[in-house]
Amino acid sequence: MISVAPAQAILSPSTIPTVFSEMLLSPILANPSMILIDAQSGEVVYEKNANSPRKPASTLKIFSAAATLRYMDPNEVFRTSVSLGTKPKTVVIQGSYDPWISYVHYEAVKMKRTSLPRLAFNTLSAVKKANNGSARGLTIEYSELNSRDVANFKAFFKKRGYTPIFKRVSSSVAFENADTEIVSSYSLPVSEILEYMMLWSDNVLADRLAKLASKRAGNAFSEEGIAITFAQVLLDLGIDPSRMIVADGSGLSRENRVSAKTMAELLLKLRKDPQYENLYTSLPVGGVSGTLRNRFLTTAPGAVGLVHAKTGTLNGTVSLAGYIESGEREYIFVTVADKIPRGNRASDRARALMDRILGRIAAPTIAVVPVIDSTTVTS
Repeated sequence: MISVAPAQAILSPSTIPTVFSEMLLSPILANPSMILIDAQSGEVVYEKNANSPRKPASTLKIFSAAATLRYMDPNEVFRTSVSLGTKPKTVVIQGSYDPWISYVHYEAVKMKRTSLPRLAFNTLSAVKKANNGSARGLTIEYSELNSRDVANFKAFFKKRGYTPIFKRVSSSVAFENADTEIVSSYSLPVSEILEYMMLWSDNVLADRLAKLASKRAGNAFSEEGIAITFAQVLLDLGIDPSRMIVADGSGLSRENRVSAKTMAELLLKLRKDPQYENLYTSLPVGGVSGTLRNRFLTTAPGAVGLVHAKTGTLNGTVSLAGYIESGEREYIFVTVADKIPRGNRASDRARALMDRILGRIAAPTIAVVPVIDSTTVTS
């Protein structure tokens, strides 16, 4: 018979509060916020300043991912097409707020992203061909393009000596005014874009996905819409959103505030709902992948491969939130140290201590095969 046992001695739930409280007294974390919850029972095993709204840094991307999976189809792709217009010397760009557009062509090819230079090069060539080699006096009508992408289109043409007029129009007007298609491109599915965003903590993608989720939820395609949408996600899951202030979808703003308890409750609900499974699988793994690939290797080797979490960093803030295997248990944890001194040295020390704290409870569950007494003879 095969039984299951942890590979090493780990702290029991009853001893965790004493050990964690002692370790968190260190000035390295400067009175942080932390909470640890049993993923199976939902019981709070440990908490410190858990109700205090703190700067979450990039752990806020957990909310962007949750909103994306709540309001968007994981298989959805985004199409961007460029056409000659029905009027002379006009071009029509029909977008879909593709978050996956890249201004760097080689990066776009390598990562299967929509290449803005490819779209622009083909556009310029087609315009010249249709106008006896001239691209002067051009008007470009566009719909559902991110503002940064419009700015990059303008920069592309300006670098080549052209200053077309860019005119924003509705998607229906763009459809009516488009004639012969010049070029088009499709993004990867939402699920793969979200995975990259979480794995590498891409701020631009996080903001864009959060705004798209807001639009799908019937809210504004803006930071204000994101705040409303995140609150809706929490309310739908039965979580109080009052201990949260949202200023963007990436966590870059220092105006963002979330309590560790709010984030932990969200992580608990997400773990139990199959709709959000893609969020768990997209999280970096300690010592293995993404922004956690270099963590735990020397600070807590026993935790390598056992921590699935989102990192967060601002100058003066280090955070980590996610899930950790602890023998037969799984814990949900959130740690936010947003009062540490500024600078890399303080941040590195805070990360190392966070790793060591989690290392006290990390342990895999392994199969143990019983030893058979070789002196026993069976017929």
